[in-house]
Formats: sequence, C-alpha cells, structure tokens
Amino acid sequence: MDTISSHGEFFELSVGAQQFLSAEQAFHYQIIPKKIADNQLSFYVDELHYSRTLVDELEMVFGKAVDLEPSDSRKIQHSLTRYYRRHKGQKLTSLEFDQAQDSDFLRDLIGEAHRLGSSDIHLEQYEDKCRVRIRIDGKLIERYEVSKEDYPAIVNRIKIKAHLDIAEKRLPQDGRIEFREGNMKFDIRVSILPTLYGEKVVMRLLSREAIQVDLGAIGMEKEDLKVYGEAIRKPHGVVLISGPTGSGKTTTLYATLKQLNQETRNIVTIEDPIEYTLKGINQVQLKESIGLDFSAAMRTFLRQDPDVIMLGEIRDKATAQMAIRASLTGHLVFSTIHTNSAWGTISRLMDMGVPSFLLANSLNISVAQRLVRKLCSHCKQTEKVDNFQWPASVNKPKDLKEVMVPIGCESCYYTGYSGRTAVYEMIPMDPELAQHLEKDNVEVKALLQNRRIKTLKDRAFQLLRNGETSLEEIYSLMMH
Repeated sequence: MDTISSHGEFFELSVGAQQFLSAEQAFHYQIIPKKIADNQLSFYVDELHYSRTLVDELEMVFGKAVDLEPSDSRKIQHSLTRYYRRHKGQKLTSLEFDQAQDSDFLRDLIGEAHRLGSSDIHLEQYEDKCRVRIRIDGKLIERYEVSKEDYPAIVNRIKIKAHLDIAEKRLPQDGRIEFREGNMKFDIRVSILPTLYGEKVVMRLLSREAIQVDLGAIGMEKEDLKVYGEAIRKPHGVVLISGPTGSGKTTTLYATLKQLNQETRNIVTIEDPIEYTLKGINQVQLKESIGLDFSAAMRTFLRQDPDVIMLGEIRDKATAQMAIRASLTGHLVFSTIHTNSAWGTISRLMDMGVPSFLLANSLNISVAQRLVRKLCSHCKQTEKVDNFQWPASVNKPKDLKEVMVPIGCESCYYTGYSGRTAVYEMIPMDPELAQHLEKDNVEVKALLQNRRIKTLKDRAFQLLRNGETSLEEIYSLMMH
C-alpha cells in the first residue's frame, strides 16, 4: 500500500507508515517510508546518503527486498524532523506493542512523552482504528496507531498500574501511576472514560519537583512582577488567579509558594492533583470519595496554625466563603477560579454569594492569565497584515503594517512555534475600587482605564507587535 504523498517542502507521511521506522533508524539511514508491502519495502533516501551498500544493509535489517529512491536532501531532512521528533541529544526507541511485554510499550511511551515535554498522553479507540496522541505546547499531535486487537490489553495494563478495576468498562475511573526509570521520577494521573467504541485513556504527566518553577521566569513583565510581589507580601488577604484549564494557573501558584517558602512560615495546600512537590510545604491530596474536599480541608487547616493557605480551586459557595473568612482572620490565601477576566473573578464570587463588602476588605489582587505559543526565532518571517484575517470586531492600528508568521524549521519540528509564554491581567485592590465594591457597583471599566490596567487583549497584542507570536495564536484573545 502507498503510505506517503509529496508536499513541496516535505513528504506527507501517515502515522502507520511513520511507526514502521524508529526515529533512530530513520535518522541513521536517512530514509522515509514510501511504500510498505508484504515482500518489498520502498524508501525515499537522502541523495547524499544513497549507495548500493545501504540497500544491502537495509535488506538484512528488514528481511525483505528494499528499493531506494534518491530524493532531495533538504526535503528528506524536513520530513525526518517533522515526523521523527526527538529530544535533542537523545535517541528514542520505536514503540511496538508486544502482548508479553506490554509494560515496555507503556514505559517507552511515557518516557518519550516526558522527554518531549508533553503534558498529556491520549489513547483513543474508534470504529476502524486506535491512536495515541500527545500534547506538546498545548496542541495535540497524533503519534502512533495501535491495532484494535492490542488496544484492550494496553488499557488493562494501564488500569493495573493505576490500581483500577480491569473488569469495570462501563463507568469512568480515576487513578494514579508512580513512574520511575533512571533519573526520571514523576506521577501520572490516569482518567478512563467509556466511549462508543471502547475506553479512552488520558494520562496527565505530573512533575514531582518544582525546582525550575520561578516567579521571575514565567512570563510576567517587570511592572506585573512588582504589582504581584506587593500583593503576595501582605500578611493576609486573598490572591486569586483565573483562567481556563491549561492556562498555567497552577504553575503561577507554585512559583509564588516557592518564593514565600521560608522557615518562619507555615504553608499548607489542598490540591487535586499535587502536581509538584515543594520541600517545606505541607501538601494535601484532595479525596472527595472519603469526604476530604476543599471545605473540609479548610476547616482543618485553620486549626493547624497556618500563615499561608493554598486552595487548588474555588468550586462552590462554601469554599469561597471559607477562603474569605480565613483571610479576614489573618491568613494569606491563594486559589484559582475559572473565569475569563480578572474583574470577572470578582463578579463570579459575588454570584456565589460572597458579600461585596467582604471581598472589598479581603481581596489583595485578582489575576487572569493565558498561555500563548511563541514563534520560533529561527524561522519566523515578516508578512504584511491581511485585513481579511484581522478580527472584524477589533480595530486594526493604522501603524501596524506587518506581523510575524510561523514558517517551520528543524529547530521547531516544522511547527513554526517553540515554547509558550504567559500573558497576565492584574487588578490590585485599592481603596477606591474597594469603595465601589462595597456599594455593589461592579461597573468599574472607567476606573480600570484610568489606572492603565492592561487587559489580556492588550498583552496579547503587545506580543504580536513585538513579533513574539502570530495573529492566529492570539485571535481568540483579541476578541475579548
């Protein structure tokens, strides 16, 4: 069967064909699968690497007749980098499922995802195929195909590792795996969901150490860092961070706790899950099945003589009120909440039943954040602004003639992007804002404009203007 088609800069390679070679084999021999048949294999090969000896060696390796078609060196290199992503300086083994050694498949898959900086692994079953995707820089990439016959055994292996019921296939299940291999040591949160064609598995990779998490290196501008620093240095009050799932809220919280972590402070946290471990901080894992929820933990925390309390998330009225009450009795409280903007957080708490005068007296700062992919510095290019692509509801500045666009190169695996940065919107509570809140006046747009509070839209646009990201990446933020 044909497995590949040509596409200008690179060959388009199916996931099934990609799996035929390991990354090590593809780069070592400088080959890309062209046609995979029972008795004969065809590969494109770098024209600079082609030789009759190479054909003989490949026939010995695969045990089949091999046909090599010399191809443009640049196109081969583009294809290799695009489809056989490797961690720089490390070689990855191929992933093949073996019924007798399925734990090796899992170990290799998890190890590869960790080395590539992936946050999640998705295993999914559909009517005609099963696939494995991994999330890198916030985007899912299809990585492998698994046969329908092998898929149930892989799911069972994951269930066993996560101490789940392998006989239960009708209900969702949640578990945890402790992964250790060489210098790698981290936890994996497992979620299993029954779907139409079988069970879908999502594994969230949780780093054990927060050594690299630093408040000065997570994307805050100098003025943001100063405003935020003043808010967290207050002896009591509430600090709230809002944003959707995957916006970096937890990372900001851990970086904050790391900065506050001193011998003179008693810091306690209740989390779901514990994503990093921090020495010197008392971290508690949420267990709602036995009654250990945020509210129950908060009641106990207040009897533990804490200086700083971190609640993983404010989900309901009871938790919100306990967080406010704790701040009013002399504690510094940190938490996250799902809202679209910094001021939206205040409105949400009022909707939850928290009196406005209590918010006015307890809130130190409200922060909203998002993660934005950064353009690859090696290949980004300037392009004239296309008015048709610009959001119709947003006025385009007259002086903005050009923007940077993603191109793709070996350094960014031909995605056009490399890494992410956070954008922040911060509203520190001051006496005038507090006075407005006490009067139940939530219309403060003019006040915020007078203070020159930069919105998420402003921050995102600044990244675009500076050539750090693309219009496509911040399009949704521009619509705010």
